[in-house]
Amino acid sequence: MTRHRRLLAALAAGAALALATLGAGAASADQHPTRDAGDTGDAAHAGDAAVPAVAAAGPTPVARAAYATIEGTGSTWSELIVKQWIADVDAIGIKVVYTGGGSSKGRKDFAQNTTDFAISEIPYQGRDEAGQADTSNGRDFSYLPIVAGGTAFTYQLKVGDDLVRNLRLSGETIAKIFTGQITNWNDAQITADNNGRSFPDKTIVPVVRSDGSGTTAQLTSWLDAAYPSIWRPYFGRAGLTSYYPRKGDTMIAQAGSDQVMNTVSGFAGDGTIGYVEYSYPIDKDYPVVKVLNRAGYYVEPTQYNTAVALTKARINRDRSDPTRYLTQILDGVYNNPDPRAYPISSYSYMIIPTAADDRRMTTAKRQSLADFLYYSLCSGQTKAGPYGYSPLTLNLVEAGFEQVAQLKKADPAVDLTDRDVRSCNNPTFDGKDPSRNRLAEIAAMPPACDRQGEGPCGGDTGQNVNNDGSTDPGTTDPSDPGTTDPGTTDPGSTDPGTGPGGVDPGTTGPDGVVPPPGSTGPGGTDPTTDGTRPGAPVVSTDPETGEQVLVGAETTSGLDDPAAEAIFANAQTLDERPPDSRTFGMVAVLELLALVLLPGAFLAFYRRRGVGPRTRS
Repeated sequence: MTRHRRLLAALAAGAALALATLGAGAASADQHPTRDAGDTGDAAHAGDAAVPAVAAAGPTPVARAAYATIEGTGSTWSELIVKQWIADVDAIGIKVVYTGGGSSKGRKDFAQNTTDFAISEIPYQGRDEAGQADTSNGRDFSYLPIVAGGTAFTYQLKVGDDLVRNLRLSGETIAKIFTGQITNWNDAQITADNNGRSFPDKTIVPVVRSDGSGTTAQLTSWLDAAYPSIWRPYFGRAGLTSYYPRKGDTMIAQAGSDQVMNTVSGFAGDGTIGYVEYSYPIDKDYPVVKVLNRAGYYVEPTQYNTAVALTKARINRDRSDPTRYLTQILDGVYNNPDPRAYPISSYSYMIIPTAADDRRMTTAKRQSLADFLYYSLCSGQTKAGPYGYSPLTLNLVEAGFEQVAQLKKADPAVDLTDRDVRSCNNPTFDGKDPSRNRLAEIAAMPPACDRQGEGPCGGDTGQNVNNDGSTDPGTTDPSDPGTTDPGTTDPGSTDPGTGPGGVDPGTTGPDGVVPPPGSTGPGGTDPTTDGTRPGAPVVSTDPETGEQVLVGAETTSGLDDPAAEAIFANAQTLDERPPDSRTFGMVAVLELLALVLLPGAFLAFYRRRGVGPRTRS
């Protein structure tokens, strides 16, 4: 019994010691506020020691605002690459939530002030097909190009047990399939597209979108421009639509690109054909249709063929109509005479808020949006190709930066230092020679067997390769996002001097993410200052919001100081905030005390009552 009491006393003393240690740690945390993730202990204390130098060092540098979570909805056409970018920037503290839902939903959510941004393949239409308003509802905004790609036609067509993987169709044939004029895979027009190769007597089942879809809008915009005599009688009027007009008993409608893809590739999908962004069949390892272009070649929507096609895209520069400013004009793309051009190529827009008094926006949110867009327009584009998209070309990136500047115009505290084409690590151009379109230059010509009246070629489609069967050595493998092919002149490389926009590997973050200029990235210290830079402002943590803010910093003259260095704050999670750490720690100690002391207390209580096991004396 004496031995048991000694054990309980020792455990209680240990718990008391842990509680005392926690209290000392909490007091230390109060004296030293939470630091950026990039600061290590020695550097942070050195920075604290340098605080008295603020007054003597002259003007305090402008500090980048703390990040805050931003939310968006919209395009499923763009969703795969957007989700990849979100995962990338999370490593440097930028928190983005994106839930897709379709372009129409994205525009509506933005208009209702329930999101911070939207992504859509088409601009606001004024009124939708049902006569309902399709406007921003008075919320000021700008359109910003975000990613390019081709609308692909994926299908399941079997001959016996074998899946056909090299189907060719003309635009006219596709138009007739999706308007009910061609209904069987053995149709003579399909046989002619495949140079005499016939297919089984099997009903064609078109799979379209049931929801308001930018992908549908892209398809019907092309149908209306290229095949008006086929499309307009079916639709009942001229123009595009976000809601595909389903007619007859054969056509199937599904919500979202993923469900269209799943329906086509499913066990009951034989005979189906649907339209999705090229990234979806790439992800499923499923074939796509080679579409006949103006030059008489059947091509698929690889990043190369899309990049070539978009060299003929024009941007609406008419500022008198802000609802159409910077929107795409694709007539030249549909009719591009280059043999490599994929005719149904286009790009998505991000819709961003631009009013200074936007009720959802704060400096921290605008900074998150600006830095997320910088990554998306530049380094993030190196991942577009392997995911089945096509990186944005120079003219579109320049248009994007022009609209990012609207965030700073709305809030001068937003820092856009080094946010321009010269520092942009985009694979389609060299910041030192931006007139060149690298991706279009390396796009191979299609083989002779893909010419109308020849072939067809025997290779599989949906493999995301160049027309000569090669792959681009300068883009990132999505299965290993943090690496690039060494030894090439890849603009996405992190080796200094290997390509435009190359950066020191020591400054890249996880997954190949380049931290914003001036930041150290997670887990590192500033190599230029060793943590003791003169004039460093004090970073403190707001106990209510968890945001990191500057204490006593002057922010008026830093932009004019060539030595000014931005300070970057990483988003905080709940368990990183000192008051919460202390609270949760105390709860843990109390639980430990209860675990140790309560069994002994119950044992003593029952023994006094003469209940429980007896020990031998």
